[in-house]
Amino acid sequence: MDGQISDLMAEIGAKARAAAAELAYAKQERKFAALIGAADAVWAQRDAILDANCEDIAYGEEKGLTPAMIDRLRLDGHRLRGIVDSLRTIAEQPDPVGRVLAEWDRPSGLHIKRISTPLGVIGVIYESRPNVTADAGALCLKAGNAVILRGGSESFHSSTAIHACMVEGLRQAGLPEDAIQLIPTRDREMVTAMLQATEYLDVIVPRGGKGLVGLVQREARVPVFAHLEGICHVYADRDADLEKARRVVLNAKTRRTGVCGSAECLLIDWQFYTKHGSVLIDDLMKAGVEVRAEGELLKIPGTVKAAPDDFGREFLDMIIAAKLVDGVDEAIAHIRRYGSSHTESILTENDATADRFFERLDSAILMRNASTQFADGGEFGMGAEIGIATGKMHARGPVGAEQLTSFKYIVTGNGTIRS
Repeated sequence: MDGQISDLMAEIGAKARAAAAELAYAKQERKFAALIGAADAVWAQRDAILDANCEDIAYGEEKGLTPAMIDRLRLDGHRLRGIVDSLRTIAEQPDPVGRVLAEWDRPSGLHIKRISTPLGVIGVIYESRPNVTADAGALCLKAGNAVILRGGSESFHSSTAIHACMVEGLRQAGLPEDAIQLIPTRDREMVTAMLQATEYLDVIVPRGGKGLVGLVQREARVPVFAHLEGICHVYADRDADLEKARRVVLNAKTRRTGVCGSAECLLIDWQFYTKHGSVLIDDLMKAGVEVRAEGELLKIPGTVKAAPDDFGREFLDMIIAAKLVDGVDEAIAHIRRYGSSHTESILTENDATADRFFERLDSAILMRNASTQFADGGEFGMGAEIGIATGKMHARGPVGAEQLTSFKYIVTGNGTIRS
C-alpha cells in the first residue's frame, strides 16, 4: 500500500478513536443539537449542495453510469428536504446508548445489568448515494460512534458538501469535529486501507452493488455488517386480490429501480394466472419494464426469453424476471435457491398461506400485500438506515442507530466474594 495512503489512514483513524472516546459519554442533548444544526446547515447550503451535485452528475454521465445509477446519484429540492427531515427524525429518537437491556440478581448477592454501549468507530464504504453521507453520519453519531465515510468517486463533490454541514452541526454542539470524517480522496487504495485498519475500525458497513460488497467481504480484516444484493421477490398467490396485486407489483418494480428494495423477480401462481391472465405482466410492460420470462409466460406478446442467470440477478433497472409456480411451496423453493435474503413479499388474502411463507423463508424482511420498496429504515420509523444487513450476526434488516450499539455488563456487589 502507498505510504501516503497508510499515513492518511493512520491520521484519520487516530482522530476517530479520540472522538469516539468522547462521544461514548456525550449527552443526548448535545447529539440532538448536532443533528438539528446539521439539518439546518443542509437546508441553508442547499444551493451549494445542488451545484456540487451537478458536477457529480456530469462526471457520472461521462463515466457512462446507467440511468438507475444516475438516479441514485441525483439530488433535487425534494430529496434534500428528505435528508433534512431524516436528520431531524434521527435527532428526535430516544438515545440508544445507556439503555438497560436486562437486569437481574444472583444468589451470590450480585446485581447484574446489561446496558447498551456504542460500537466505537464505524467505517462506511458506499457508492453513488450522497444521502448516505448524512444518514450514516447521523446514525453513527446518535449511537455514540465516530464514523469514517468513504463515498463513491461519482458522489465526491455532493458528499463533500453534505459532510461540511454535518461538521457544522458538530461544531455548534461542541462535539469533536472528527466524529464524522469523510475520506478526502477518490484514490481506491483508501478502501483497502480501511478494510485492513483493525487498529482503528470496529466494524465496516459496505453499501453498494455486488462488486463492492464482494470486495469488502473477501478482503476485510475488520468485522463486516453484510449487505448483499437486493434480489427481492414478489409472489402473487392464487388467493391474491387482483387490484392489490396490480398496485404492489408495479410499485415494487418501477417506483425507483436503482434501490436495493426494488423487485427483481415476479413469481405468479398458476391458478392466479389461469384466473386473471397476463394482467400483471401487461401492467409492467406498459410501464416500460422489460419482462424476461420462461415457459408459458413467453407466449405473452412483448416478453423476452429469460437467460438462466436472470433468476437470481439484481438488475437495478427497468427489467424484471418472471416465472409461473405451482403454489406457495414452489415459490418458497425458488426464493431459497435464487434469493439474497433481503426482502420478499407475498400477495395473498389467505392467512395460512402467508404464515407458511413467513415461517419457511428466512430473509431479513418478509412482507404481505406490501411493496418491497418499503425495505427502508426511514419507512420502518428509524429515520434512516446505514443499509439492509442480510447476515445473521448482530444486526439484521435495516441498520439504524439502535443496531449500531453493543452492550456491556455492570455488576454490583457489597464486598461480595466467590466461595
